[in-house]
Amino acid sequence: MPPATLASDLLPLPTGRGIPLRHGDFETLCEALDYAATAETGFNYFDGKARLKATLSYAELRARAVEMAKRLVPFAEKNARIGIAAVSTPEFAVMFFACQYAGLVAAPVPLPVTLGGRTSYERQLQRMADTGDFHALFCPESMEPIMRSALNDQAIPVVTFESAEDLPQGESLRPFDKDDLCYIQYSSGSSSSPKGIIGTQSSVCANCIGITKHGLKITETDRATSWLPLYHDMGLIGFMIAPMVSQLTVDFIDPQDFTRRPITWLQLISDHKGTLSYSPTFGYELCVRRWRADRALDLSRWRGAGIGGDMVRPEPLTEFQDLFADMGFSKGTFTPSYGLAETTLAATFAPLGQGLLKHTIDMARYTRTSEAIEASDLTREEDRRTFVACGKVLPDHEIEIRDFDDNVLGEKMVGRVCLRGPSVSPGYFQNTQATEASFSKDGWLDTGDAGYWLEDQLVVTGRFKDLILWHGRNIWPQDIEWAAQAAAPHRCGRACAFAIGGAGDEKDIMLLLECRTRDPKLLEEIHTAVTAAIRLEVGVPVRLMLVPKSTMIITSSGKLSRARVKTKFLDGTVVDLLAEEKLTLVADSGKTG
Repeated sequence: MPPATLASDLLPLPTGRGIPLRHGDFETLCEALDYAATAETGFNYFDGKARLKATLSYAELRARAVEMAKRLVPFAEKNARIGIAAVSTPEFAVMFFACQYAGLVAAPVPLPVTLGGRTSYERQLQRMADTGDFHALFCPESMEPIMRSALNDQAIPVVTFESAEDLPQGESLRPFDKDDLCYIQYSSGSSSSPKGIIGTQSSVCANCIGITKHGLKITETDRATSWLPLYHDMGLIGFMIAPMVSQLTVDFIDPQDFTRRPITWLQLISDHKGTLSYSPTFGYELCVRRWRADRALDLSRWRGAGIGGDMVRPEPLTEFQDLFADMGFSKGTFTPSYGLAETTLAATFAPLGQGLLKHTIDMARYTRTSEAIEASDLTREEDRRTFVACGKVLPDHEIEIRDFDDNVLGEKMVGRVCLRGPSVSPGYFQNTQATEASFSKDGWLDTGDAGYWLEDQLVVTGRFKDLILWHGRNIWPQDIEWAAQAAAPHRCGRACAFAIGGAGDEKDIMLLLECRTRDPKLLEEIHTAVTAAIRLEVGVPVRLMLVPKSTMIITSSGKLSRARVKTKFLDGTVVDLLAEEKLTLVADSGKTG
């Protein structure tokens, strides 16, 4: 593909559209881009030091997508699945929308660095290609060797973005209409075989209206900033498709650049007067850890700091809020929300300006009765747990909290979060069994999440599949993990709790805790402090293993994949830092003896 406009040739694309704002009231993405192409807005791409690398106006995006679509129409039959490496570059956007004009189903795939090793990545990519029955996979030239290696046994062509320009060009387009498919988005969860979630033109457009008109209430002065990966729904829908259908300019940085220099994210918001940006909780937490007070930031224009993709944890968010308050970040800026790829992206939004609506409950009663009752003066400190409300359901959508007999529950009763509405996917691609397990014939989706109503706002408490049953108690792994992290916040990173061993009361609870030190004395101190804290706060015995940084396996949305970490542990590939240090000491003593 020809290079996008270089930064030396053009300033960042503006906030002002130059045309009337439309909140995604289109029937297809092609119709939406046809309109957006008349605006002055589009995508800006920055490097890890906040320097502009390239721009892609919506007019240029449409022109290049149409040109590429004319090459794709002869290349593949309508509705063929096209894998696309979801790099944060103009080439991905062009290829994704070229598929829309060519009537091909785009299937964004993750990048090698996100899955922790080449072998693991190749297995994951093979499963995606099998699930989606790919006709071809497009990628940057730099990724061609690993893509070819992964798909070597499947006879799936790997085509670079550069060589795609040499495909024979036809004369006609074959755009999707309102009743057609749109894309396949792979679940970022822990299953060994990723599920391909179907996005249709109607479900995507419905969710974009919900996001832009009702959830975030996008205006003429809004501007988005994003580091989120484009193979996950929060990046793909929230910060590529939804901005396009509302003609909104987006400033992008690559997820890898964010991980290395998270403050660049805040710098872009400050420099370009960004108003809307999202992150899982860990992104805000990373900014707090990496802040060095070495620059001045102006975050006063940021009116919607969204939180999604994982459990909303109030403590690190409050730290972020307090740290950056002097730079214009206000308490009402945080916008918790709830959603999942099966609902395209968003299902609920907290009212703008509300901030973090916290609800502290008595966990002892919660585990006995499944009631989310407020903690009182009599509630023991270790039994207190604070959740954050994720807001109100989008218009034209319904949420019910149900028990396992499908009875609808009342306020503050914890149950299954079930959802219905025009944004809900029709199911999983070529996976009838998984579809029937999650989607009912009358349109309800069982999300697999546990939650309750706090007046008219949804509170999510965890995933039912992660629940640990121990001696008649329901133990949420998050409680164990958060207690561990709170006990040694400056020396430890991510934590992962899961059950191992026999059934019922014979199970053991295992906790892996990443540590930023290998000093034997400090490791012993951490082990003692964390074990005591969990006993006190959660009241269960755990087998604690201190492990190196980067041991955990994280999904594309930033969620901890407990099932895959457990598999890694059971495979014997997790390093026990304490055991390693003891072996080193023994070896050293043997040498000196």
